Amino acid sequence: MFQRIVTAALCIGVMGAAVSAKDYALGSPSGQLVANISAGDGISYYVSFDGKNVIAPSALSMTLSDGHVVGDGKVRKAVRKSVDETVSSPLYRRSEVRDNYNALTLKLEKGWEVQFRAYDDGFAYRFVSTSSRPFEVVNEEVEYAFPGDATMTVPYVAVGNDGDFNSQFFNSFENTYTTASLSRLKDGRLSFLPLVADGGNGVKVCLTETDLNDYPGLYLTKSANGMKGVFAPYPLKVEKGGYNNIQGVVKERASYIAKVDGARSFPWRVAVVGSDKEIAMSDLSWLLAEPSKISDVSWIKPGKVAWDWWNHWNITGVDFEAGINTETYKHYIGFAAENGIEYVIIDDGWAAGKGEDLMKINPDIDLKELVAYANGKNVDIILWAGYDAFNRDMENVCRHYADMGIKGFKVDFLDRDDQLMTRFSHRAAAEAAKHRLVLDMHGTYKPAGQNRTWPNVLNFEGVHGLEQMKWDPIEIDQMAYDVTIPFIRQVAGPMDYTQGAMRNATRGSFHPCNEEPMSQGTRCHQLALYTVLEAPLNMLCDSPSNYRREKESTDFIAGIPTVWDESMVLAGEMGKYIVTARRSGDVWYLGGVTDWTPRDVEVDLTPLKLAAGAVMTLFTDGVNAHRNATDYKRTSRGVQPGETLRVHMAPGGGFAARIAR
Repeated sequence: MFQRIVTAALCIGVMGAAVSAKDYALGSPSGQLVANISAGDGISYYVSFDGKNVIAPSALSMTLSDGHVVGDGKVRKAVRKSVDETVSSPLYRRSEVRDNYNALTLKLEKGWEVQFRAYDDGFAYRFVSTSSRPFEVVNEEVEYAFPGDATMTVPYVAVGNDGDFNSQFFNSFENTYTTASLSRLKDGRLSFLPLVADGGNGVKVCLTETDLNDYPGLYLTKSANGMKGVFAPYPLKVEKGGYNNIQGVVKERASYIAKVDGARSFPWRVAVVGSDKEIAMSDLSWLLAEPSKISDVSWIKPGKVAWDWWNHWNITGVDFEAGINTETYKHYIGFAAENGIEYVIIDDGWAAGKGEDLMKINPDIDLKELVAYANGKNVDIILWAGYDAFNRDMENVCRHYADMGIKGFKVDFLDRDDQLMTRFSHRAAAEAAKHRLVLDMHGTYKPAGQNRTWPNVLNFEGVHGLEQMKWDPIEIDQMAYDVTIPFIRQVAGPMDYTQGAMRNATRGSFHPCNEEPMSQGTRCHQLALYTVLEAPLNMLCDSPSNYRREKESTDFIAGIPTVWDESMVLAGEMGKYIVTARRSGDVWYLGGVTDWTPRDVEVDLTPLKLAAGAVMTLFTDGVNAHRNATDYKRTSRGVQPGETLRVHMAPGGGFAARIAR
């Protein structure tokens, strides 16, 4: 279903009187955002929002191996158009998305063009080549200059040496954020996307990219007056290595960043602009991605997952030794069936050895028996797979396990985003789709639009998720991170944060523990994350034994959907707190979380347009949650359509609610 209104394209010659030969203004539909583009000896742009300058003049170009610099030549023609359409968006955070923008295409020499779009909440551009000849991209000039010494919130790459970019390209994209003025950012240190710039005028800019396929991902590093782009060069030699010898380690790189066989479009460079709430709810990463390559998505099943690895296979009260064995996984399957949980993941260890050959199964695992047992209980199984083994034998692995009845793979330890790796990610999605398999990509970069193009890829890591609490030092502030990612990382798409801990700790009592892990923050903080965070495939990270002891919490989690008809941020401030509401059918879910600062929040429920007679089930931090983070209170009462909900959140706390008639 969609309705579309597109104005006729307006073609304006370079010498036409209607537009300057070099300067073009491109406003968003409401006029709130204006991009001013200059094309002469080179192309540059600057952006204003509500009359405030948010991006200073910034250059863009692409250098090819034959020496041609795209963007340095004349503009042959300028083409304008406006689009306003509503697009169906299954498996997303809303069932329909409005795509409303004004566009400008500058047609250049030698079969090149640059496309610009202005939305009310952002600006984007990309290069397009219409030539059929092959070429190499030596570099793409990406520049984001800012007026003044903007405050930056960036995820630094955690590995390698400052100034040595090559040593920083092999990373898992799982870092916390650093906030500092632009002038105080580290020299020679890469940041991956998304990241945020705050010019101090009430408007923020979230920088990301989308429609990333068969091209290296963009990193940004400090420049004289902003940030400039850096790309991993094309890998010439890749060897098996890294963790358990299941990763691809680049041993030699080319002098160029990408090889191109012919005509193609390149990734969109996206600047999401607005208030914290506006940025958190932007759909630009999804909208600008290539539409779905899967015509019939009815077989793709989102849902929740009973997960083994985080809780270290710790189940109690059984008459067998828990571990990576058939009886343990039957227990997980039984727990999933009892609670209407769609999937069980069998994580690292099901394949013999260290997972280097996915056709060899651990003798303690009877996979066919488990599939049959799960089928009898209406539960599906997803298998973990290391990158190298999956990449090496992808077609055979997908066909063999799909025929067995496996429904998907969690592909792990990619740890790169050079051209070969982004190509792999899309190739894996395509091969999986042929066999009606879903994917969960781990140790990977941001979604960058792949969740629209290949909706069978239900989730992506690229997040400093709850698994980090198994080993991170106690100084790590996960609560600050939790109230930052909805405004930054989540702008790029869903994320496999893997929440759901039933062991919860205050700031003073938290300690990392691999075998019996816990969360920072309260029980209600964990419950709220199922609404605050987006994840069409969403984990229950804790042990079935712990969930059975906490039936109220488990029942609430098990009932929460993973895809939505409507989503909105009702309140929030990046790095401090957020309150999110999501609707599935006639039922609303609310989730609110705070950092270590206790907060009293007032939430206007008017935007939900509640029907008369609605009843709210509400989980709030208990009066002693600041002392014992597992303390919570559950209440149920009627709620009025225009009511203001007043809730206290303890340090590291939160609240969660379900509202239905």
